[in-house]
Amino acid sequence: MSDRRIVLLVDGMALLFRAYYASAYSGYIKKTSAGLPTNAVHGFVKYFTDAVKRFRPTHVVCCWDMGSTTFRTEQFSDYKGNREAPPEELIPQFDLVKEVVDSFGVPNVGLAGYEADDCIGTLARHYADEQAHVFVLTGDHDLLQVVAERVHVVIMKKGASNYAVYDEAALLEERGLTPRQIIELKGLTGDTSDNYPGVKGIGEKTALKLLAEYNDIDGILANLDSVSASIRKKIEASLDMLHLSRDLATIRCDVPVSCPIDGCVWSPDLIRLREKFEELEFKGLAQQIS
Repeated sequence: MSDRRIVLLVDGMALLFRAYYASAYSGYIKKTSAGLPTNAVHGFVKYFTDAVKRFRPTHVVCCWDMGSTTFRTEQFSDYKGNREAPPEELIPQFDLVKEVVDSFGVPNVGLAGYEADDCIGTLARHYADEQAHVFVLTGDHDLLQVVAERVHVVIMKKGASNYAVYDEAALLEERGLTPRQIIELKGLTGDTSDNYPGVKGIGEKTALKLLAEYNDIDGILANLDSVSASIRKKIEASLDMLHLSRDLATIRCDVPVSCPIDGCVWSPDLIRLREKFEELEFKGLAQQIS
């Protein structure tokens, strides 16, 4: 098994935002002596290095959103329109965290017009096709749809080193869903976080029951005469939004992004990394770099 390739795909924004709020809730923001906020980056590094120790990848890539405008906002102008602007102290850390990732020797990948999820989905499929084993590190349950034979999704949970690792069997056992049905569920129920509605009046309990019986949205639509009159009326009143919501929920796995596996070998330059940590006054982390 020494030649087994294990790729860790990191959802950068998920880790960075989690790190920011985990440390900022107390009201104290870690800063350098020059006043540069670093709390989110510091927390990101701790989350990142813990995952590397846990999953022992041979290759690592970090994916990022590249602005708020994507093909999804073109399809639906209110997509993610309910989100507040990021905290002022977090904004300078968006570029800073990419510098730190680069100091690890890890590629930063993103593509204008697409979300990090689309880059992750595309790279996960590519590496799995190359017979590598992929672990997607995130806090976003939407990414459960990319679970496949050689693709695991690792959901970060509360507490240090606390992960839920999903393969197809675990997803089916816990949620009663296949990866594809994650998309179908979002089409029916919408997503309050991403601000699209699905079918008005249909919640998760009803959606899960429908999917258990008819498998997917197409199956439900083909059997509308068999569902209750109230559910049929709700679906018929929201057909356009049902199809749009399903499309918005679908992570694209064929976007024009690439990162050759030979270019993301995990082999950090410890001297370079220690210099970066010292620059950011991460004293404890710098001391851990031998």
